[in-house]
Amino acid sequence: MSNEKTVSVLNDLLKITNDRIEGFSKVEHKVWNTYSNLKTDYDRMVSYSQDMKSELIEMIKERGGEPEDTTTTVGAIHRAWIDLKNSFSGNKDEATLQNVVFGEDAAIKVYQNALDSGDLCAESSRKVQDQLHHLKASYNKFENLEHKNM
Repeated sequence: MSNEKTVSVLNDLLKITNDRIEGFSKVEHKVWNTYSNLKTDYDRMVSYSQDMKSELIEMIKERGGEPEDTTTTVGAIHRAWIDLKNSFSGNKDEATLQNVVFGEDAAIKVYQNALDSGDLCAESSRKVQDQLHHLKASYNKFENLEHKNM
């Protein structure tokens, strides 16, 4: 396996992580009146996303790559959709919560695909697997809340 493939996959994960961070900014302060019990978990999720980003950048540099510290086009479209959907939604809190779940699910799929590709070196695979574990934990927390409120 080449460093180029590993760096390419890590850059894809970096972009997805940046999409998540940008998406979180769309959620910030929108649901805390209704879901105040989630604020601590949400803050932890945002903080860990920043840590994930730093770790991905470090891994890319360690492998001689240049971090592509941008977002994806799909992520930008999704964030625009969030804005549009929220402007027409009768229940903005529920719509916002659904967007968190959707974004986390999309990130989980990209992370799983990265692991399944075989393009990551062993060390990168271990770190990406750890990040995936955290993604799944936050997804489960928010998905369970979404289902309770439907």
